[in-house]
Amino acid sequence: MATPTKDFYKVLGVSESVSQNDLKKAYRKLAKEYHPDKNPGNPKAADRFKEIGEAYGLLSDPEKRKKYDHMRRFASLGFGRRPSSDGSRPPRAGGFSFEDLSDLGGLGDIFSSIFDRGKKPEPGKKKKTPAKGDNVEYVVEIPFKTAVKGGKISIDVSITEECATCDGSGAARGTDMSRCEECKGSGTVSFGQGGFAVNRPCPACFGRGEVPKELCKSCKGSGTIRQTRRIQVSVPAGVDSGSKVRLSGQGERGSAGGMPGDLLITFKVKPHAFFRRKGLDIHVTVPINIVQATLGSTMAVNTVGGKKVHLKVPPGTQSGTKFRIRGQGVRRNGRMGDQYVEVEVTIPDKLSEEEQKMMEEFGTASGLRH
Repeated sequence: MATPTKDFYKVLGVSESVSQNDLKKAYRKLAKEYHPDKNPGNPKAADRFKEIGEAYGLLSDPEKRKKYDHMRRFASLGFGRRPSSDGSRPPRAGGFSFEDLSDLGGLGDIFSSIFDRGKKPEPGKKKKTPAKGDNVEYVVEIPFKTAVKGGKISIDVSITEECATCDGSGAARGTDMSRCEECKGSGTVSFGQGGFAVNRPCPACFGRGEVPKELCKSCKGSGTIRQTRRIQVSVPAGVDSGSKVRLSGQGERGSAGGMPGDLLITFKVKPHAFFRRKGLDIHVTVPINIVQATLGSTMAVNTVGGKKVHLKVPPGTQSGTKFRIRGQGVRRNGRMGDQYVEVEVTIPDKLSEEEQKMMEEFGTASGLRH
């Protein structure tokens, strides 16, 4: 049975049902492991890196992935083997080929479109099409009260920017560009084997089709630099850990004049020494002594909103008793939570002689001591 010469799912170590998000995670993990910068002078790692990029380049495109899945199914059903003189379909030693699908009408053209076959640009010419920049995801820790009340915070985000020194060309100022010999000026190179070759941006010229005669000292010829950008983020009132906001146009710069990506912020709320949150409600624990619990008292309690509420503790209050202060919780989407105050009766570790004597008298009078 004819099978593809390379299974892109196996290359990335994922199943056919993998989600786009998990696919991206798998690619990033492998690309980081086999990146040439981490494996200098290792040709096997370089080949593996190209193979990973080849697989992700196809599977990350939903339309191409759909067509690729169809092609794999056709291959598993026995298509892709030319009939012999007696009408049978012997296996091919050379693996799967798009030409083998010519007897299926227009399907060969459909499958060929997955890999952009037949659409190679002319040598020396590279068509640049605008592409939106990548989104940037950040997890940001925020203070507890900022999460409750809302506010503004400033964060430093590392973003890939076009090099200002060379205006993104990668060439030193005043020097010329020459045609890339690796891709013959097309900006793309073909990876893979047989009918499963895919076009990827040329690693020698970064997909530009040209290489600088003298490299820009700021970006080392890449045309981009990594910069830290300070961004002010508005925190909506009532956010909790895991809440997200999207800042449009604050992500990676787009290529060829394309729109920049977005910045996706995930909030992580720092714990507070006094307040605890459960949904829209705030919980606190306040210690009281045995006299306050026995005879009753009034105590002042701080709320998360900054108010001070006087709470009446009735005589005979037991440790663990909870009191509710209405409307002093978290406000979100038009709803308001409450604040719950749990009292904890504390027992002194040591007593003075006078206190010891009074406790003994109390125990005798109440029948608790004989």
